[in-house]
Amino acid sequence: MNEVNFWNTHSIWFVIAMFFFPRLTMLFATTFGGGFLYWIGWIFAPRLTVAIIATMLYGQSNTILVVLTWFWAFAGESTEKTVARRQRLGSRNNNVP
Repeated sequence: MNEVNFWNTHSIWFVIAMFFFPRLTMLFATTFGGGFLYWIGWIFAPRLTVAIIATMLYGQSNTILVVLTWFWAFAGESTEKTVARRQRLGSRNNNVP
C-alpha cells in the first residue's frame, strides 16, 4: 500500500486554516467524504471528523501529526461545548458569568 505523506499534498496554511476554521476548510479544501456520517460529523463534531480522516489517510506516514490532531480534536470539541453551555446558561440567567 502506498503511504501518502501529508506534507506532499498540504502546506502549513492548510494546517492553520484547519485549526481555526475546520468546517470551512473541510467544505472547500478537502475531497474526502460526502457520505452521511461525514456530514453528521461536519455538523456536530468537525474536529473529530478531521482526526478520523487524518488517522485513515496519514496514520502510517505521519503518526506524530495524527496524534497531535487527536489532542486538538478532543481539546477543541470540549472547549467549544463548554463555551456554548456557558453562553446558553448565561442567556437564561444574567447573573451567571
